Amino acid sequence: MSTRLYNPSICLEHLTPPGHPERPDRLRALNSALEGDEFYRLDRAEAPMGEEEAILYVHPESYAERIRTAIPREIDEEERESGHPQRLTRVDSDTVVSPKSWKAALAAIGASNAAVDTVFAGEADNVFVAVRPPGHHAERDRAMGFCLFNNAAIAARHAQRRHGAERVAIIDWDVHHGNGTQDIFQSDPTVLYCSTHQMPLYPGTGAKDETGVGNIVNAPLSPGTGSREFREAFTSRVLPALDDFRPDLIIISAGFDAHHRDPLAELNLDEGDFDWATGKLMDRAERFSANRLVSILEGGYDLQGLSQSAAAHITRLMKG
Repeated sequence: MSTRLYNPSICLEHLTPPGHPERPDRLRALNSALEGDEFYRLDRAEAPMGEEEAILYVHPESYAERIRTAIPREIDEEERESGHPQRLTRVDSDTVVSPKSWKAALAAIGASNAAVDTVFAGEADNVFVAVRPPGHHAERDRAMGFCLFNNAAIAARHAQRRHGAERVAIIDWDVHHGNGTQDIFQSDPTVLYCSTHQMPLYPGTGAKDETGVGNIVNAPLSPGTGSREFREAFTSRVLPALDDFRPDLIIISAGFDAHHRDPLAELNLDEGDFDWATGKLMDRAERFSANRLVSILEGGYDLQGLSQSAAAHITRLMKG
């Protein structure tokens, strides 16, 4: 399999307060994990900056402007020399923007959409998109859960608008339910959204009876459960839905906070579970989507758990 990596450096400059779990060190840890010899075949490419118009695929213009105007100005040289801390603004109780956050968010959108272009052009079978801020909690007109714009949702719409994809599946294995993705697509039968997640847990959505127009499949997992329950939910709920839907493209909202080390949740997955789930989705991509698969980073807040799990995921993408 040919695998491409998009990893825009500007995403490191989206800053959060000290002690905040969604921090630049997440990408640094992931990058370090990909320095090994086993990743020499990984096609590392530069992605274009996202177009602001792409935000409007899933978010109203008024919301985009609200985020833009919340971005604080950069400190000047005099302030920097005096030790003035970088300016940060809260747009939600736990969602923060800094002076470079708008560019980082556009870079995340650009990389996600470029990944879609890459697989439809046949330049790679699959792509991993290492970006932040994450996206799956961003609802149509609300930032929350560390997320500003919904990268996976925008990428799905990009596939439909630019490449004529009739059916796009978004599979979300982040430990937190992707309420934003569900909010955006719950009335749209052309997009299948499937989520495994801990429940109860933030944001409080994702019950089994939340089914949209038959295009939403939630598989909540109880706190403390692990590999067996996760794999059973994947096998009994997610994979049959994919088989029935027969997508033209599979997008993974790839959060790695269901790992047993993660401080924000209580599931007990390990790297082998992400390897296994990746393989199952690659099987469906081969069967239905001409191998087209795009994986976009979401959560994962223990640096070791994140980096090892993402490395296992990318290794499976490369091996097939």
